Amino acid sequence: MGKNNRQTFIGANWKMNTIPEGALRSGSPYRSDIIDLVVLPMSIDLSACRETGIRCGGQAGRSEKTGAFTGDISMEILQKIGASHVLCGHSERRQHHHETDEQIAMQVEAAVAEGLTPILCIGETADQREMDETEEVLEAQLSLLLKSQSSTLNAHNFIVAYEPVWAIGTGKTPTPSEAQTTHAFIRSLLPDPMIRILYGGSMNGQNAAEFLMQPDIDGGLVGGASLKPEEFLKIVEAAKKWKVEGGKLKVKG
Repeated sequence: MGKNNRQTFIGANWKMNTIPEGALRSGSPYRSDIIDLVVLPMSIDLSACRETGIRCGGQAGRSEKTGAFTGDISMEILQKIGASHVLCGHSERRQHHHETDEQIAMQVEAAVAEGLTPILCIGETADQREMDETEEVLEAQLSLLLKSQSSTLNAHNFIVAYEPVWAIGTGKTPTPSEAQTTHAFIRSLLPDPMIRILYGGSMNGQNAAEFLMQPDIDGGLVGGASLKPEEFLKIVEAAKKWKVEGGKLKVKG
């Protein structure tokens, strides 16, 4: 069982931005019955998205159920609001909130316990890439979690997103074949070969098709392009084309 048996997933990470114009309307590109599509808005916008029937998830969540954690939101509350997914270990959380691999592993465990699907983000910085440490970094970011949770993580409750930190918001991207090589390495570390792995480094309407046709890339975690409905639509259409044509996606040019 390979790529054609794994459902294509597209996540729209809106980060600290308001809901894009028209996103909540019927027929917007943020809705799909063909592919797995989830929006990740700010916590204050989760209810608005759910009320209009859009599938959504949290951008982050604490492992504790309650406590003196001003400004945070728990996995339990995310589930009660109606979220289906949650990002864990996004590079911006690692950088700006100093989240550790230990904390992120606890977040994943808490998310699974609450019935949420965690999207674990892993990736290397530019310096780590230049020092040829990509595989070492990725294995370290996964090792603690897999050591403690490998028996409970599977294709139904866990997603990985590879986000090369050096490519996020910089306009730089690895080639599709380079990304494929890294995704294949990540898959070799996972307990279930059917766990989906997303590409999360500046995917856009121009390069989406090339990334999505790679055998170990099962979708995308989209940042900046997800805030532009017309641009995001191109990514969604590329993902739908892959799903409908059973892997016969063609790249123009």
